[in-house]
Amino acid sequence: AIAFALAAALAGWEWAGLMQAGPRGRVLYGLLIFGLCLLFGTRPEEGFPLLWGIAALFWLTIAPLCLKWKWPSAGIMTGLVVLVPTWAALAALHQRSPLLLLAVMALVWAADIAAFCAGRTFGRRKLAPQISPGKTWEGVAGAVVGVLAYGMAVAPFLPVVHCVRPWALAGLLLLLTALAIVGDLFESLVKRQAGVKDSSALLPGHGGILDRIDSLTATLPLVALTLYWTA
Repeated sequence: AIAFALAAALAGWEWAGLMQAGPRGRVLYGLLIFGLCLLFGTRPEEGFPLLWGIAALFWLTIAPLCLKWKWPSAGIMTGLVVLVPTWAALAALHQRSPLLLLAVMALVWAADIAAFCAGRTFGRRKLAPQISPGKTWEGVAGAVVGVLAYGMAVAPFLPVVHCVRPWALAGLLLLLTALAIVGDLFESLVKRQAGVKDSSALLPGHGGILDRIDSLTATLPLVALTLYWTA
């Protein structure tokens, strides 16, 4: 959990940079994220579900509106809602089963790879040209097919989904695919509004931490919340 909190703090440092904060402000915001992670970590039974619920509400309602209307999106509270619930989901899923956490992360990677391949091969209609010109509706279709195929292939090896009906699993996979795309587009919007290509250069050749976890910030809290509800 501490390692995840440190990663969240670094992501917070990047987020403050997207808010045009100076060096001191970036450090302070990273420390704020780290402190909140430690605080909620003292009472995970009560705090974590609250965080996941707030994140689910944000990603299902507010983030799509931000994308539609191009609202200024890099704010102090927004960063907290994006990063702290993601940390809580990482910690909880890893504690429950590292394999489960890896499977969920791989689902997002499968969506990215399938979307890239389909978009590059068949892409014609732009998804959000003013936010991320490279993304297409054909890529979205590829992501849906890729995630459904991946989910159905992996599900038999995950005890936690053995009792889930196929139609319910398919519905959850479709929702996670949509959220992964929203998370990706939302960070693209934040970076575009900040006038930068990458969130930072912490990962040479790969941008920053936010660039690697953009889709995960939208999907992991919902997975954790779903498991909490169905436990």
